[in-house]
Amino acid sequence: MKNVKIEKLGFEKSTLSMDLVYYNPNAFGVDLRKVDADIYIDNHYLGKYQLDTLMHIQRKAEFVLPSRIQVDMRGIFKNALTVLFNKEVLLHVKGTTKVGKAGFFKTIPFDYEARHKLEL
Repeated sequence: MKNVKIEKLGFEKSTLSMDLVYYNPNAFGVDLRKVDADIYIDNHYLGKYQLDTLMHIQRKAEFVLPSRIQVDMRGIFKNALTVLFNKEVLLHVKGTTKVGKAGFFKTIPFDYEARHKLEL
């Protein structure tokens, strides 16, 4: 995950953008069909990210999914000032992705957690 930014900050809803970076370790290309993930900032639930598309991923290659989510601020508003003043947060993304080849798809879980600086 890189380029985490708050695009729009509001009292009820905000827009968060990021590039989700994945790597295909296989010696063959695969097709990405779906991503379904829960996103947390500083251990507080931020929202759900879903991507329902079909794209081809080259073998042994890194690829980037530009992503944008709408955030319901009511759930994290009590911690918003801390996030704004620190500008660095613990970002946790946990979910599944569906990948496959030749029409056969498998759901693969992922769990990512790291500290990131937010650009306002």
